[in-house]
Amino acid sequence: MSAAPRSPAALLLAVGVLLGLNFPLAKLAARAGVPALLWAALISVGVSSLLGAWLLARRRPLTCDAQHLRYFVVTALLSYAVPNVLVLSVIPQLGSGLTAMLFTLSPLCTALLSRLARLRMPPPLEWAGIAVGFAGALLVALARGELGRPAAWIWVALGLAIPLLLAAGNVYRTLDWPPRADPIGLSVGSHGVAALLLLAACAATGAIASLPLLATMAAAATTQVLAAALMFPLFFRLQAVGGPVLLSQIGTVAAGVGVLAGAARRGERYAAQARA
Repeated sequence: MSAAPRSPAALLLAVGVLLGLNFPLAKLAARAGVPALLWAALISVGVSSLLGAWLLARRRPLTCDAQHLRYFVVTALLSYAVPNVLVLSVIPQLGSGLTAMLFTLSPLCTALLSRLARLRMPPPLEWAGIAVGFAGALLVALARGELGRPAAWIWVALGLAIPLLLAAGNVYRTLDWPPRADPIGLSVGSHGVAALLLLAACAATGAIASLPLLATMAAAATTQVLAAALMFPLFFRLQAVGGPVLLSQIGTVAAGVGVLAGAARRGERYAAQARA
């Protein structure tokens, strides 16, 4: 972990690329019949287990005072559990590329919420990046899904809730950032709470019965867990050094990775590709 990038630009690129891998992997899981709840639980269980083991091996205790516990619970709900279930639910309807494009709305929503919370506003260069991302998000509204398979507006509406929740989480994590917080500890605690919530939901809905399906796609499941475990310590470090608006622009990087992966590996085609 000491070799992790430290500059905001390098962190933004690394986190965005790792996040972008989620979309094609989630589509593979959906095609294999893995319920969205179960795949989301896999991510949180994997992150909290791997990084928790890393902390134990280095005898670094996990801080669990009242502020950290509140931070873990709110972050788990706003940033992981609910958004992940929404993402994994809409991917089969919108495609992995177009679901990724929805993340480009997160910077705009985060900037607006940051203004309301009186946090630092982005400089002109960051506004330019937000504008590019917003223009890309308009493709979602125009295309509404993969070429030849337009999605119902209900799925687009559910998809649009994703950037709103992510923006709320981005701003909350800055406003309630615990003193002397450890990015790895924050990853373990928040994903641990998310894992408990998602596993309970899997048990209540019967999704847990699909657990054997994960064994049939072990390579994809392992890749997903490793990518997430690498991403989240960098994610929290970027939150600390870059603030909520810069952090939110990982969605633009992830969208590019998701669209390219969806087109190259999964055969997805969109309206703009068809006109090219």
